[in-house]
Amino acid sequence: MENELNAGSLMGVAGPAAHDLSLWGLFLQADIVVKVVMLMLLVASIWCWAIIFEKAIRLRRLRARSEEFEETFWSGGSLEDLYDRIGEDPPDPMAAVFAAAMREWRHAAGRGGARLGDMRAGLTSRIERVMQVAQAREMARLERSMTFLASVGSTAPFIGLFGTVWGIMNAFTSIAASANTSLAVVAPGIAEALFATALGLFAAIPATAAFNKFSNDLTKYADRLDNFAGEFGTILSRHLEERE
Repeated sequence: MENELNAGSLMGVAGPAAHDLSLWGLFLQADIVVKVVMLMLLVASIWCWAIIFEKAIRLRRLRARSEEFEETFWSGGSLEDLYDRIGEDPPDPMAAVFAAAMREWRHAAGRGGARLGDMRAGLTSRIERVMQVAQAREMARLERSMTFLASVGSTAPFIGLFGTVWGIMNAFTSIAASANTSLAVVAPGIAEALFATALGLFAAIPATAAFNKFSNDLTKYADRLDNFAGEFGTILSRHLEERE
């Protein structure tokens, strides 16, 4: 009898030990629904990191280009020459706002000539509008993919929680079917389920942190563009006054 009990105890220990508790093992042993949830969260996490690296590099280049353009703009050189150098569709948003205003200025100068002073009110209003449109267009480009970061940051924990709840339901169903409530039997199924929650947090935390950081950076840059547009509009208005 003692030998039988020992053999049974060894079998009971060997059974649970057969479970692979590595991350890959937990994924392979999970229910199909939990696997789909895990794959969704993993893909979302990879895509978020791709966006994070792209945004970080782009904003760094953006600041460098803007500083270079502002230095050239305020150097006292000819605005006409600067416009000719950067072209009508420059890659830098600040230069794009400048180009949009200069296009409207040249268009009015070509039509009005010496009558620019007489058209001051209407021309000033049009230049302000085209700069606002250019600002909105450039900021929309910069804010691309930000919605995805916000969505992942807010929904990934709940998607992971759904996978966890589903996995725990299956674990308890298996426990009830086997009529064995020992921790060694319960633990693997619950670990598989909790892995989904961990993946949800792994996707959500960087996405939320990056969204907050980039939102703050983009807000500062939008203010910088707005200040530049206001200063440039003042310069053009002064030129119009001189022609009156």
